[in-house]
Amino acid sequence: MKKQTLTQLGKQAKLPASPDKALIEKVKNPHAGTNYCVRFSCPEFTSLCPITGQPDFAHLVIDYVPGDFLVESKSLKLFLGSFRNVGSFHEDCTIAIALRLIKAVKPQWLRIGGYWYPRGGIPIDVFYQTGEEPADVWIPPQEVPGYHGRG
Repeated sequence: MKKQTLTQLGKQAKLPASPDKALIEKVKNPHAGTNYCVRFSCPEFTSLCPITGQPDFAHLVIDYVPGDFLVESKSLKLFLGSFRNVGSFHEDCTIAIALRLIKAVKPQWLRIGGYWYPRGGIPIDVFYQTGEEPADVWIPPQEVPGYHGRG
């Protein structure tokens, strides 16, 4: 088997200037052929409002069923962090993350939930998935509570 070359893991890596400049790296799935779910949670995701330049915050939950490759988590962290530097509407940001991950690792199935904190007094939640949940894989519910203010 050919040795994989990772350019960010185990090395000092700067936050990319933008998502377009970020590299999402992948590693061979050691259990290719076995269906299972992988979850990434990013409870402190940050991007910028494209109009005001003010920060926006979200709790992202990404679930996927790997195919031949896994997402290398440090590269995902750097990719997600790169959104801090660019303006993007909630819907665009959430869907762009899903589409980049799909392009990078070609999962069998992927779902993302973007649970955004209020902007202008209105929380916006954005959801995307590639198709029906696989029947033979347990996909846990995301269970991120909707925003309810000070409670």
